[in-house]
Amino acid sequence: MRFVSFRPATSVLATAAMLLIATAPSRAQTRAETLRYVTGASVNTLDPNIPGSTRESFALSMSTYDRLVAFGRKQLNGKWVFDLDTITGELAESYEVSPDGLKLTFRLRKDAKFQDGSPVTAEDVKWSLDRCVTAPILGKAQLLTGSLTSADQFKVIDPLTIEVTLPKPDKLALPNLATVYPMIINSKVAKEHATADDPWATAWLKEHTAGSGAYVVESFKPGEQIIVKRNEDWNRGSANKPAFFKRVIVQSVPEPATRANLVERGDADLVLDLQASDVQSLEAKGKLKVVSTPQYNAITFVSMNNQIPPFDNVNVRRAVAYALPYEDMFKAALFGRGTPLFGATWADGKPANGIYPFQQPVKLDLDKAREYLKAAGLPEGFSTTFSFNVGQASTAEPMAALVKESLGKIGIKVDIQKLPDAQMSTQINEKKLPFYTEGIVAWLPSTDYFYRNFYTGNQRWNYSSINNPDLAAIAQEARFEPDKAKYEEAGRKLNAMHFDLMPQIMLWQPNQDAVMAPSIEGYTYEFHRQVDYRDVSRK
Repeated sequence: MRFVSFRPATSVLATAAMLLIATAPSRAQTRAETLRYVTGASVNTLDPNIPGSTRESFALSMSTYDRLVAFGRKQLNGKWVFDLDTITGELAESYEVSPDGLKLTFRLRKDAKFQDGSPVTAEDVKWSLDRCVTAPILGKAQLLTGSLTSADQFKVIDPLTIEVTLPKPDKLALPNLATVYPMIINSKVAKEHATADDPWATAWLKEHTAGSGAYVVESFKPGEQIIVKRNEDWNRGSANKPAFFKRVIVQSVPEPATRANLVERGDADLVLDLQASDVQSLEAKGKLKVVSTPQYNAITFVSMNNQIPPFDNVNVRRAVAYALPYEDMFKAALFGRGTPLFGATWADGKPANGIYPFQQPVKLDLDKAREYLKAAGLPEGFSTTFSFNVGQASTAEPMAALVKESLGKIGIKVDIQKLPDAQMSTQINEKKLPFYTEGIVAWLPSTDYFYRNFYTGNQRWNYSSINNPDLAAIAQEARFEPDKAKYEEAGRKLNAMHFDLMPQIMLWQPNQDAVMAPSIEGYTYEFHRQVDYRDVSRK
């Protein structure tokens, strides 16, 4: 969509701007002390563990609840991003990992309090972690990736000490405790709202908070807007003091052009989900700060169902890989705003390293594509559908048109299907789509995590439905490999197998474009791909 200049008669924009102004309480702080964030989605729950939670709900939760630990941050291509390998204390004043890697011991801060003034205790931590691995909520599947599966693994040693035991040393156990789901809840308050049918107070926590985080919910209109105020007693930021902003207003504004206009006019301070064309236009004007960070834990791909003919034939998959017009797709979909995962040159035909995702040595080569089709026994080509999610139409639609045109040159006839979000999700889950584009993101972007979660098993996230026992075995062994050199070698093997089997075709890592007022500082690309309101400030 083209960037739309503001016009006084644009009623949607005017209404959104008025809402941003009118919703600040009568005792509102000055403009400098309030962060106004607009998003195309919304905060739909105060508990991120609820199925269907939006990423905006994840971000809100990170500021209203604390976790035991938090990720550090590092520079990547000159931009600040979260650091998977640096874990710092949040509610934990300190932590220890036993020499055998089977025991994690956390000592809580003596001054940590919940927002009602009561102290945070090890009993609260245990109840919260028990809930995460026991209740039928989203955290259960996430913590499983770090070998955290049973309430028996969490033991209270004393009021300020809790111990976590593991069945095997797992490098992802500690990072998992820094993710969205294992938030520490005031168990006394939550229990007051639990019932026999809902022992973990899931219904109540969806619309109420009982945390110790940097912000307290002031008003909540699900799907529309949320206002939070600063918790003056919170001091767990990098400077050991409360968050900078006294209030944060998060408002849902569905139309991307309206969001662009709001931030351009100064009626909003920060927005993440603009269309690439709008970002490009705003950046060219030079009045706003644009921080473009490659989403290093996310990948956009073209996937082929390895169990559905003709994509069960590896040579068909290779033919498609050499028939895609990568450069044209990259420019049409993202205006070049991202990191390509095509066009690599491998020395001796081997992957450069064991890191996933990796740049593959594929490029548009129609002659080579035709050779692979011939080897597959389909020299005249075949017919198929190519599907994408209607919610991703701004990037997927121009890409799909180019896919159809280019594959047509080697005899593959493509019928493009633009599917509603729910239908797309259902068909992916039921493994019914033969050929489509999607994206994946890993909160804990280690090589074995990517391969175990996205390339093994009969589960939703195995988009290509690949079933290769050797790949699965290497990924599983790597999960528990403590030796860095051996882990790197396992990663190289997995990457080489990925290129050889071509279950799906990695295209690129899109940028996350954060567009903000020039006065906003401290933005960091986070694992949940949202703003951490605790980090940002105004100069």
